[in-house]
Amino acid sequence: MATNKSPAMRPTGASVAGFLDRVPDERRREDARRLCAMMQEITGEPPVMWGPSIIGFGSYHYRYATGHEGDSPLASFAPRRQHLVIYLVGGFEDRYPSVLARLGPHQTGKGCLYLKHLDDVGHDALRELIDRSVRVRKGIDRTSA
Repeated sequence: MATNKSPAMRPTGASVAGFLDRVPDERRREDARRLCAMMQEITGEPPVMWGPSIIGFGSYHYRYATGHEGDSPLASFAPRRQHLVIYLVGGFEDRYPSVLARLGPHQTGKGCLYLKHLDDVGHDALRELIDRSVRVRKGIDRTSA
């Protein structure tokens, strides 16, 4: 049985506030603080550093048919140089196209939502995407809409 041993996907105990204080770009730093507060409110979980640069909220255990398993945050993000990277449930682009249409300017990747600036997007749509992703990971919401 394979388990997730990646240091990037383990809680580290490092200070979230200290990490956010070191985000070099002032606007990205403020966006990250606001996103952190939003995710904490949505999940009801405190922020925790997962590896050196991912802020996660809560956790869930996953197991694939291949036997690979591990733990991952219910919701997480990373303030990167070019974007805020929000990690959502895989396939969110196909699950929630109407929500993405309301979001505003963004890019997507496999399980990732890339935002330039938090003020450029619809906060209601962003909250809905994060909440739905968390609900899927908790096994509460298996529908697509």
